[in-house]
Amino acid sequence: MSNLKGKTAVITGGNSGVGAATAILFAKNGANVVISARRQAALDEVAEKIKAEGGNVITVATDISKDEDCKNLMKTAIEKFGEINILVNNAGVLDTGLAPIDKFDDAEIQKIVSINQIGTMQCIRAALEYMKEGSSIVNVASVAGVNGGGGAAYVSTKAAIIGITKHTALLMADKYIRCNAICPGTIVTPMTMNMKSENLDMRMMGAMSKHADLKIKPCMAEDVANIIEFFASDSSRALNGQVVVSDFGASL
Repeated sequence: MSNLKGKTAVITGGNSGVGAATAILFAKNGANVVISARRQAALDEVAEKIKAEGGNVITVATDISKDEDCKNLMKTAIEKFGEINILVNNAGVLDTGLAPIDKFDDAEIQKIVSINQIGTMQCIRAALEYMKEGSSIVNVASVAGVNGGGGAAYVSTKAAIIGITKHTALLMADKYIRCNAICPGTIVTPMTMNMKSENLDMRMMGAMSKHADLKIKPCMAEDVANIIEFFASDSSRALNGQVVVSDFGASL
């Protein structure tokens, strides 16, 4: 268990799944937690769980595809806790049916890029106005961004997050502000479990099955949260610009 006591962590997509698990874990380990998502009611449910265990948390309804929302999120964190030590870029959306490069929907890709890629970049830009030496940025990408196994729109954004992770790490290394990425495989979360089988592109599913062992169990949200905690803590202070796949070896 890492000591995050007194540190302030901003976590996007903190309303469920990996974001909620990370927020709960961070609060247990002493961090001040700022959770954001578009749905206030879902944020409040997570916040109540954290408060019930004595944790410090505030919620900020945020649409990260809007730059002003990202700026307001960081400003609110500063106004409440005085600093931002950790940023976890977890918010993201899936495409509806794993549509491959020759079938992706033009309107859908605009939405996915605006949230997954541009939203992540806007959050980093807004947080860097306040971050100081020793701060850590953790981006939640995906194994899809490493091996191409997913819908074209989703894959493009997760590959972009890997690139921006390395870019940010390179740029901020002399300021000792770190940026690393975790690339989960399949995670059991409401977002992944709500995908409808009838919408899935079977050709893409077949291609993906050639490069993953489907017999290996998927990650749980808590498995990913544990790795995010390590990247966020001083225990990993020498790690910068690293991209780690967490899938129990399914894609090896």
